[in-house]
Amino acid sequence: MSDTKVLTAHVPRGLAERVDAMAARLERSRGWVVKQALAAWIDQEEERHRMTLEALQDVDAGRVIDHQAVQAWADSLGTDKPLPPPSA
Repeated sequence: MSDTKVLTAHVPRGLAERVDAMAARLERSRGWVVKQALAAWIDQEEERHRMTLEALQDVDAGRVIDHQAVQAWADSLGTDKPLPPPSA
């Protein structure tokens, strides 16, 4: 068996019931459903952090687009003559 650690968390009853329903529908254990959900959330948050650091590097390097240019482009999207997307 792999090295594991038990985590305990209090969750709202409605969320626990949804986990139970999902486990029953998938014919999996409650623990399996929670592990899948937690792993997916951790992956998403790690990717978000990586992308934030990458974006901050772009800012530090001056690779940004002027706010007014973005606003003008966004405002033009609902018109008969939308502007091309602004670029850095």
